[in-house]
Amino acid sequence: MNNPFSLSGKTILVTGASSGIGRGIAVACAGMGAQVILTARNTVRLQETLSALEGEGHSYIAADLTDAAQRTALVEQLPMLHGVVHCAGVGSRVPCKMLTQEDLDYVMKPNAEAPMLLQAELLGEKKIAKQASVVFVASAAASMPSAGNAAYSASKAAIIAYAKCLAQELAPRQIRVNSISPAMVWTDLALVGATTEQLAEAEKQYPLKRYGQPQDIAYLAVYMLSDASGWMTGSDLQITGGSQML
Repeated sequence: MNNPFSLSGKTILVTGASSGIGRGIAVACAGMGAQVILTARNTVRLQETLSALEGEGHSYIAADLTDAAQRTALVEQLPMLHGVVHCAGVGSRVPCKMLTQEDLDYVMKPNAEAPMLLQAELLGEKKIAKQASVVFVASAAASMPSAGNAAYSASKAAIIAYAKCLAQELAPRQIRVNSISPAMVWTDLALVGATTEQLAEAEKQYPLKRYGQPQDIAYLAVYMLSDASGWMTGSDLQITGGSQML
C-alpha cells in the first residue's frame, strides 16, 4: 500500500522556517520526502534549519516578507510549488486601551498582510501547481480571547477568514487551502509577555497537562500537505491539548 502521508515528489515552501513551528514543519516535511524551500529573515537560523533536514535538494532564501521588493524577489526565485506553509509571524501583548498604529502595524503586517500578499504573488506568477495544498498557521487565540492579546488575536482571525475565502477561489483548480490554530506551543513566541517558569506552571491546567511542541503542529501540517487530506479544504483545525474545554 502506498503511504498517503508521503510528500515524496512534492516541493514545499515554508515561511518562518528559521525557528519554532516553522522549523518543526520544515523538518517533518523533509522527513516525509519533500523537497523543502525555507524562508525567513535570519540567515544564520535558516542555515541551522537546513542542516537539520533529511534528504537532498533543500534550499533557503532569506527574505523579509513585509518588504514588497524582497517578497517579489523570493517569488521570482521559486520553482513550481506543490505546497505552501505560511508560518511566519510575531507575537504581541498590548492592552486594547494602549494600542497605537505602530502596535497594529507590528502585528498585522507580518501576521496577516504579508502572507496574503505573498500568496497573491505566488498565484499571479503561477507558482502553485494544480492539486497543491496551502496551509496557514493561525492560532486558537482567534477564538479564545485573553486580555492584552487583541491585536494578535485579530491578526490570526483575519488569516483564518482569508484562508476560507481563498479555498473557495482555488477549488476549481483542486488547490486545497486550510489553516491550523494551535493553542500554546513551546517556542520563543510563547515567551512574549511571560517567563518560562510562569508558562511551566500554567501548562499544568491543560487537560493533557502540557503545552504543544513544534512537532505536534508539524505532523498536522504534513497531513494537510499530503494526499491523505485530499477531500479537505476551507477548514480550520484547532490543536489545543484540550484547552478549549477549560
